[in-house]
Amino acid sequence: MPRFTHPELPLDALLRRAAVRDPDGTALTCGQKTLTYAELDARADRVAHYLQHATGRRGTTVGVANTLDAVFAATYYGTSRSGHTIALVNPLVGEGALHHVFTAAAIEIAFVPSATAELLTKMRERLPDLHTIVVTDADDGVVPADALPLHVALDGVPDGPAGLGTGPADLDAVVCLQFTTGTTGRPKGVRLTHRNLVANAAQIALAHRLTPASVTLNHLPLFHVMHLNSAVYAGASQVLCQDGDPIASLALAARTGATHYYGLPARLHRLAADPRLTTSREGIPAAPRLTAVMSGGTALAPAAARRLHEALGVPVIQGYGMAELSPLCHNQSIEDHSRKGAVGRPLPGTESRIVGLDSREAVDVWATGEVQVRGPQVMAGYLDDDEPARIDADGWFSTGDIGYEDADGVLYLVDRLGDVFKYDNELVSPTAVERVLADDPRVAECVVVGWPDAVHGAVVWAGIVLRETPGPPQHAAHAVLDVLDSITEKANSRLAHFERIRRVEALDAVPRTPTGKPRRQELRSRLRTRAAAEAAA
Repeated sequence: MPRFTHPELPLDALLRRAAVRDPDGTALTCGQKTLTYAELDARADRVAHYLQHATGRRGTTVGVANTLDAVFAATYYGTSRSGHTIALVNPLVGEGALHHVFTAAAIEIAFVPSATAELLTKMRERLPDLHTIVVTDADDGVVPADALPLHVALDGVPDGPAGLGTGPADLDAVVCLQFTTGTTGRPKGVRLTHRNLVANAAQIALAHRLTPASVTLNHLPLFHVMHLNSAVYAGASQVLCQDGDPIASLALAARTGATHYYGLPARLHRLAADPRLTTSREGIPAAPRLTAVMSGGTALAPAAARRLHEALGVPVIQGYGMAELSPLCHNQSIEDHSRKGAVGRPLPGTESRIVGLDSREAVDVWATGEVQVRGPQVMAGYLDDDEPARIDADGWFSTGDIGYEDADGVLYLVDRLGDVFKYDNELVSPTAVERVLADDPRVAECVVVGWPDAVHGAVVWAGIVLRETPGPPQHAAHAVLDVLDSITEKANSRLAHFERIRRVEALDAVPRTPTGKPRRQELRSRLRTRAAAEAAA
């Protein structure tokens, strides 16, 4: 296998390189608006000029909301080009999470949509570092009195290249702070370097087979730097789909000649369950250039992947990674996409191994343990110095995920280290139980966690969202219980004794993070309180 190499460039130079190579090539399409690479590069220059003028120094932390639009791409690369640090801001979170991100990162200037600007204005006295709020969608929303519309901020800045053009000499300097989703505790600030992000962009472009002829359709609630950086690295065109309707996203893929369709598992599950999506393909917009559907963020149920593959006629590819890995480390290939439950082989230039939970030594093929990864995409560490980086002296990063590798080096994930629990001395994987439940056509979605048990340590609790409410309204409650009992009995017949569902409840919806991950910690906390109350009664 040839040795993996990547350009020795700062992050923003990826965009400059693409603009030089193909200035008239389409970089972004969003609705009726299209930007060429030259136009996007010029917008990044304007943002960089503004930041250089607004701060008069390098090293300021700038909050950038990762909205699914061209503004994010320009402010993201423009912040890097100005010599400042990007702090990614999720515009879907509430005041508590915003306060944590802004104070932990000491954000001074923020590029955010109007709704987030309103929240920040209310919190201004509790954010001593924040001195400037720039509203990125001023044309669509109300601008708070002490905020600045983006067009006003950029009015009068000079044209032409900003800063050094080629960025800082130190490619190992931190350029981006990305906060984890906080599913296992308070969100952690991940410190990513120019080298981390450029290397991972190159790795992803190779793994996803992106070229200048590729058209990537992003059907995501937010813009992810993984898709932005890899497409810009390859000089590919990106289509941003802001319509939440899954069939509308397929129609857009057909109209734009998309070659790659990117979606979160939560949205892909809805697409797979959509009655308009049938294996006969009647009424499904034909996308003849489409080569793959790409899923990442959390596990996509094999049944959903199979339905999408049958309906669309293209491979459904699962990837694996996390913020600490810039973010991707493994990816299925088109050739091995049908391996059930697999997340693929390591990306080019990436090493992976499984270590025992107690021994911390590498284990044999097929043996289960914690996944460790080593490669140029491994973060520089966490923002909080008190937070262990989980990187050993040899560069191995402990992911906190449990899995195993087959004889071909393909990785299979079992669960998060913090999500698994023990029934007696047996390890229970919530994800494994959820996969069995998800095979039942009566189940729309489900979530599994451990219910505290004095005898066994913990037993399986399952929350199930039914696809249909059974029976007439006056008998619905009893009918729901009967269906839940039937689903549980069917699932338990396929589960080991320690995995069997002992408690089950109907849910209106599975609580999820903005990226679609189940909020297991929140559920566990609620169930512990209920279990304690039951024990005391």
